[in-house]
Amino acid sequence: MLKLGENPNPFEKEDTVQSHIATYYQALQEMAAGIASSDRLRDVLSAMVKDTASAMKSSGCSVLLFDPASGQLTHTVSHGLSDWYLRKGFVDADKSLGDTVEGKVVTVLDAATDPRVEYREMAQRQGIASMISVPLRQRDNIVGALRVYTREQRHFSADEIAFLSAVAGLMSLAIENAELRELETMPRTERDDMLSRPDRSRALQDLIKTNSFAHPSEEEFARLLDFYNIRWLYEPRSFTLEWDRDKVKEMFTPDFYLPELDLYVELTTMKQELMREKRRKLRRLQELYPEVNVKLLNKKDYHRLLAKYGYTPLGQPETISVDRILLSTSQIQGRVRQLGKAISRDYAGRSPLLIGILKGVVCFMSDLMRHISLPVSVDFMAISYYGAEEGSVRIMKDLDTSITGLDVIMVEDIVDTGMTLNYVLKHLAQRNPASLEVCTLLDKRVRRLVDLRLKYVGFEVPDEFLVGYGLDHQGKFRNLPFIGVITP
Repeated sequence: MLKLGENPNPFEKEDTVQSHIATYYQALQEMAAGIASSDRLRDVLSAMVKDTASAMKSSGCSVLLFDPASGQLTHTVSHGLSDWYLRKGFVDADKSLGDTVEGKVVTVLDAATDPRVEYREMAQRQGIASMISVPLRQRDNIVGALRVYTREQRHFSADEIAFLSAVAGLMSLAIENAELRELETMPRTERDDMLSRPDRSRALQDLIKTNSFAHPSEEEFARLLDFYNIRWLYEPRSFTLEWDRDKVKEMFTPDFYLPELDLYVELTTMKQELMREKRRKLRRLQELYPEVNVKLLNKKDYHRLLAKYGYTPLGQPETISVDRILLSTSQIQGRVRQLGKAISRDYAGRSPLLIGILKGVVCFMSDLMRHISLPVSVDFMAISYYGAEEGSVRIMKDLDTSITGLDVIMVEDIVDTGMTLNYVLKHLAQRNPASLEVCTLLDKRVRRLVDLRLKYVGFEVPDEFLVGYGLDHQGKFRNLPFIGVITP
């Protein structure tokens, strides 16, 4: 690739090229100064998006953040794009210039016909002819994309790609700075917990969720969702109910979207005239978009909704209830997806055997293997304890498969003292597998008594009693979609 300043077109006048380069350098200088002068991440990125569109002489520019749990991209800050285009629907990372989330720059000459563009008809209505997508990196992860749109078909030059890559680097630096400021304000225990998580920056989530609510009930609902660590988006999508040629005549924008439940929520008061109009729009939405799951709720309704999904004491009849949510569904699914990708990469060309110990590992095992893009086999063991020590183990159910010469991955829900796992690993090693590694969702390292090598670790967790996502207390709580803390 040509570097910034090299002339990609020998027939283009040198003074024109140098003028473009000067514009890019000036824009980068202003962006760097902006990062240092403001503490608000949204303000910083908004200014950078506007400066980028101006320097590129483009019709629009947008930052989209990537959610690895859902595989979706969300427009977060933008310039020059209409509201209905930004809220056209969730952007599937695999269907919309998918190579970006793999770390590649993607260019599109004709957005109306290129199959890599997910919403081609909407792009035409917006007047988008060409576009370019550049990945945003935070450490080793792709956290989003910087996209630029043009009204005329355009071949993006090496200088333009180099400029946008530099902008993306500055945006990633701004996100990193916001995270560091966030960590400085946290108590040490909370900071250590945040650093152990793969999505450790709340700055990114707050960037998506920073909104002015239209009604106090919406703010109350958002606080309730935050208490239960349920990820939410405020008014992320507007559904077109009626068009007048190329103009939108009527739209409906639900108040919230809950990705973990794949549910849109519209809050309402008890005023009948308002409810009638909202119900009319809801009926029209369901006629046009039958695949969309949306509910109209009042205050009593949404407490019942959360109880239905096990997020309140109403969801568990036992006297013991969850004290707090340690890991939400989206956090778990995002990390499981990353572990699956790591295993797929490390075992490329091989067919590993996944072994789990019943029963706690069932949830993790089933989700993990769906994210491994290799032909895998699965087997289970069952054990019981006798005597006073956890390490006193009896194997109640052994493997159905011979593991001699196989690549074996021991999949665990949680590793604490390590005594049980150490016993099982020695038992398996005697059967001469080609390789034997451990993948655990949770590592309670503070309780470790036996030194073990854990190749794949989802989260390091504190020394507390955890339930949910397969973990139980007296056989209960396994079906919770999150991992919570209880005081038994």
